[in-house]
Amino acid sequence: MPRIKAFQALRPMTELAAKVASVPYDVVNRDEAAALAEGNPLSFLHVVRPDIDFPPEKNPYDPDIYEKAAANFQKLIQDGALKRDPADCVFAYRQIMNGHSQVGIVACCHIDDYENNLILKHEKTRKSKEDDRTRHVLALNANAGPVFLTYRGEDDIDFKVAEVVKQTPLYDFVAADGVQHTVWRIENAQPFTDALSAIPVFYIADGHHRAASAWRAGKELRKRLPNGGTGDEECNWFLSVLFPSRQLRILAYNRILKDLNGLTVPVLLEKLDALGDLKQTDNPVPDAPGSFCFLIDHRWWKLTIPPDPLFVKDPIRSLDVSILERLVLHPIFGIEDVRTDSRIDFVGGIRGTAELEKLCIGGDWAVAISMYPTTLDQLMSVSDAGEIMPPKSTWFEPKLRSGLMVHTLE
Repeated sequence: MPRIKAFQALRPMTELAAKVASVPYDVVNRDEAAALAEGNPLSFLHVVRPDIDFPPEKNPYDPDIYEKAAANFQKLIQDGALKRDPADCVFAYRQIMNGHSQVGIVACCHIDDYENNLILKHEKTRKSKEDDRTRHVLALNANAGPVFLTYRGEDDIDFKVAEVVKQTPLYDFVAADGVQHTVWRIENAQPFTDALSAIPVFYIADGHHRAASAWRAGKELRKRLPNGGTGDEECNWFLSVLFPSRQLRILAYNRILKDLNGLTVPVLLEKLDALGDLKQTDNPVPDAPGSFCFLIDHRWWKLTIPPDPLFVKDPIRSLDVSILERLVLHPIFGIEDVRTDSRIDFVGGIRGTAELEKLCIGGDWAVAISMYPTTLDQLMSVSDAGEIMPPKSTWFEPKLRSGLMVHTLE
């Protein structure tokens, strides 16, 4: 069973929470992060994206970037914007977006459980991003942002959480993007850590690079301890938020293509129609698994591909993203590797199909593909099988805020 621990959080003063809390480092580029933090020296973006405090041409991986992150972090502490909780505890963290509510428990997980696959993955990580975040963790000596974990829900835990959220919250604010963030401090953490520690396995929903970097940084810090330490030191734990899977939703991760691979529009439509049922549509959003909406020559088409009985029980090959890659992207558009081919890009579902139309009708892209979302059951089935999903299979919303609760490693 994976282990769960309460922790002595470093967190904002209640009245400053909305100013300190920021979007995660990896959902905005440098210019977007700078715009969000403009005029707000308390924004945690100065910690998780310290490149915004340098000229735009600055290499974001230079050593002084990480030094700046540490300096900005220490300034928040020295100025009293971040203060240490007096005792170990856990937190309930609720997000409400467009009427959808999800509540997770903020606690710490053990790096050995990550290594031993009690915390399951479904994505590959890129070494460059791992290196960056590992250096960031070591520079701060802290986990600045939580890993988004999920588990198959337990009624007993849901009941405990429901009792907590009846109480007066520690934080309650609506961010600029309209998402409401509410946090309750749970001083009596034991019932929650015991209940969560009885869950057989956790799944990474979002934050594979944060998890891998926490594990790498923790192992590095272990080497500096006498005899490698006991395994209970803070460096062995990383910040997480654990949500029951039945409360979560995955949005589509859409695709755009640079060209038609030398095909004319009629030939392309003929090739797509040969795969199933192709019809022109006014609805650019697929309504069921196995259906895809293509924006071609300023018109939307819906393609429904019948399930292949050979693959219907295969956790990877039955995914819509796999079907698209196997039957469309590779043989028709000539995309050999979606990870490296510059002729394909990905657009998170939060941006909607209007963004696809903007990129194709008003921009430089030729084809957009609107996807049906991967389900939580599919994600967990892939993880249970020890498999890895194709790139850009899931997009979770809302995103967890960084800076609300920080876990320090000593």
